[in-house]
Amino acid sequence: MAFILNIETATKNCSVCLAKDGVAVALAEYAGEGYAHAEKLHVFIEEVLQKGGISFKDLTAVAVSMGPGSYTGLRIGVSAAKGLCYALNIPLFAIETLELLARKVAIEEGVVIPMIDARRMEVYTAVFDAKCNKVRDTESEIITSDSFTQFEGVIHLLGDGASKCREVLSSERFVYHEEILYPSANEMAALSFDSYKKGNTVDVAYFEPFYLKDFIAGK
Repeated sequence: MAFILNIETATKNCSVCLAKDGVAVALAEYAGEGYAHAEKLHVFIEEVLQKGGISFKDLTAVAVSMGPGSYTGLRIGVSAAKGLCYALNIPLFAIETLELLARKVAIEEGVVIPMIDARRMEVYTAVFDAKCNKVRDTESEIITSDSFTQFEGVIHLLGDGASKCREVLSSERFVYHEEILYPSANEMAALSFDSYKKGNTVDVAYFEPFYLKDFIAGK
């Protein structure tokens, strides 16, 4: 029996899920206009453990969303995950953020393109087929009318970076899933359990989030 704590903080959604053998048993999340991760993350961790009827010592592993996304959000999530793994002497798994977002929609044909807003007309994105296999690597892309022209058929766009692409990517083959804005730890349950079974751990001491771009401090 494996209890894995899943943490997703790469976007405005602060999300924590407790999973038992790959099935989510408790979820706590909040997506506000600002980033409330520092205030809510540890509260959510204790909440899902309580809902699941277990304590910290019962955890088998911790999984964290690895990015790309918010620099601060990723740092908060990874720091919490590392601290728990170090204190409890349990393994850490890292899950791709854009795959979590892509898994929030089910399609039968075409491709899924999750987009995380990177300001202006830039997004963090990757491309997945109908079975959620990655067919184009994660990139930071400035959206133009020529974006994704190499892909045939229906193109499903989702995430908080997708809506700003409507005027540029206006062909009927672009389908916008505007109700899906952020990745969730809920989709991490099966993926982290698969990593657990395969032993795909990351080094607790040296693991760093996948920022994709250098951090630029605001005024």
